[in-house]
Parts: sequence; structure tokens; C-alpha cells
Amino acid sequence: MDGVLVHEAQPIPGADRFLASITAAGLGYLVLTNNSMFTARDLQARLRGSGLDIPAERIWTSALATAKFLDLQRPGGTAYVAGEAGLTTALHEIGYVLTDRSPDYFVLGETRTYSFETITRAIRLVRDGARFIATNPDPTGPSTEGLLPATGSVAAMITKATGIDPYYVGKPNPLMMRTGLNRLSAHSETTVMIGDRMDTDVIAGLEAGMDTVLVLSGITARADIERYPFRPTAVVGSVADIQVGQDVRTLTTTTP
Repeated sequence: MDGVLVHEAQPIPGADRFLASITAAGLGYLVLTNNSMFTARDLQARLRGSGLDIPAERIWTSALATAKFLDLQRPGGTAYVAGEAGLTTALHEIGYVLTDRSPDYFVLGETRTYSFETITRAIRLVRDGARFIATNPDPTGPSTEGLLPATGSVAAMITKATGIDPYYVGKPNPLMMRTGLNRLSAHSETTVMIGDRMDTDVIAGLEAGMDTVLVLSGITARADIERYPFRPTAVVGSVADIQVGQDVRTLTTTTP
């Protein structure tokens, strides 16, 4: 979502036409985000405010992927959560009980209100046996004032205190891609991952067996691409350069 369709709440030029062409072609799609703070309906409203009309059912967040994972692993379980409405709502909807009394899981998501008390409680619960889950490994997130510490940074602090690493559900874990494919009833061989980050989007799509398109409208710059031992199927300036219906292997690749 961020860096591909919008940037700082402003739509990427051509994003609306790209989405309209997907719909006109009768193709399925999902908009993915590692941000677990908001529900799909919240994000639908935010995107609409940016001029992009995307149905809530077309939005797949790391919170929803985490809830899906936990529902498959331990249906009807319990969790202590450090996160916002996007995560707590997703867990409530699968029937989870949120508690700080001997929970099955401690689930860490994105929030702007981490407190010493919450982190301390989480550390004690993980040390006592709560399984440690985090929605995504992103160490920082963007804001209008600059970078902010994100889920990965807080998870590192808890790991340092407990010696226990979390299981990350969101990108670059291909699990998020596979649950998204299942949601679309799609196959990896006929699905394309379009993203702006080599370290999350492209590698996640690659490991899930999809062709990948890197857009240069977000985080990754042309000079960054050669640092990685893997490459996307194609590199373009933005989604405005992608023609729906064209095989991505024949896209004119922007020279890095």
C-alpha cells in the first residue's frame, strides 16, 4: 500500500487508473500492508480520503494475517496484546479472548502508545511461557515528523530481555503471501506481487513463488537494488508504468 498506491496520504500519480484497469479486466487483487494499527474498514476510509476507492475486503493487513495464523494454530485461544484496534479487532473476530492471565500468546503489533508497564508485563508473560508472536519485523515506520520505532524494534527489546525470538507473520514471511493467495483463490504462478521494498515485498513474493515488480515510487531506490542477492522480475517507476494484461516478464525494466 504505502509507496505503491499512496505516499504520506497522497495518492501515487496513476494509482487510481491502475486500480480501475484491474477492476475493468475482471482481475482479483489485494492491497497488502504490514501496518497492523488499523482495521480494513479504517484503511478503506483513509484510502478513500486519498482518492482511492478500495473495498475493505480487498485490504489484507498483517493483523488479519496474524489472526488467520493463530486461528489455524490454536482455535479459540487467548492472547495478551500490545497493539491497536486493527489487531485487537482481528483477534476478537476469530473468537480469541484477550487477557493478561496466563495467555496462550503474547501478540505484538504496531502502536503509538507503548508503555513501560505493557512491555514489562509482556516480558514476564513470555518468560512464563506465553508464545511470542509479532505482526511484522519492520524496525521503523514513517511519519510526517520522520522515522518512528516500529514493531521490530520493540520486539528486539523484548527478545533481549527474554532471550526468546518472536514468530513474525507479516512480510517478508511468505505466509502472509500464501494466506493472501488463498483469500483470492489464486495460484502463485498467475499472481504478481507489486511492492516498493526489496527486503519485504520482493523477497516475500519471490519466496511465495510469484513474479515480482519493484516500483521506485517508495522506499527502494535504483542504487539499492544491486545490494541484494535476488532481483525482481521487473523494475518500473510506478504502477502507472504497468499495463494490466501484459506479462510482467515483458515489461520494460527500468535500468537500476
